[in-house]
Amino acid sequence: MAETRRRITRAAVELHATVGPARTTVSAVAERAGVQRHTVYRHFPAEAELYGACSAHWLAANPMPDTASWRAIRDPHERLARALDELYAYYERAEPMLANVVRDLELVPALGPTAVPFRTFMAEAASALEAGWSSRGRRRPLLRAALRHVLDFQSWRSVTADGSITRADAVELATALVEAAVERRAIRVRAAASRSRSSAGPR
Repeated sequence: MAETRRRITRAAVELHATVGPARTTVSAVAERAGVQRHTVYRHFPAEAELYGACSAHWLAANPMPDTASWRAIRDPHERLARALDELYAYYERAEPMLANVVRDLELVPALGPTAVPFRTFMAEAASALEAGWSSRGRRRPLLRAALRHVLDFQSWRSVTADGSITRADAVELATALVEAAVERRAIRVRAAASRSRSSAGPR
């Protein structure tokens, strides 16, 4: 019984990573697992149960980066670069599954609970990376927004989708965004200087 349950779970995980949860049918899972449809239903009477088993199985094989090791790095710049490099490497490995799940979350309500571990991880990651920056007052929300943006899977995909930049490039770009949010005043000064030069016109 346990082995049959594992075969069904593995079959569903493979289909989720290729066609996506929304396009994965019980018939397809049964065929891939080498069982009958009623066997799938016997082991997983509810759709949410199968998604839960798939999530646990996939996360065990693809553990998310360790945020505790990030917290151990005192310098926020170094910590951010290290975290983004590890996170983007994870995204590279996990992209097929993550892309399909993110795409199908709104289409398959039963998928919702499977996103909880990842959302918890993202909150912990943002918290770990926020410490140590010299941002106060109104700049703090800018820092938090920048961190949420650079940590986001879809943000990573938007800059790496065409394959024109390396992971190191993506990390450098994301780090620069966060540092710019912290150094807001410097940005305003540079923007004002640029406007001043533009208004002066050609000489």
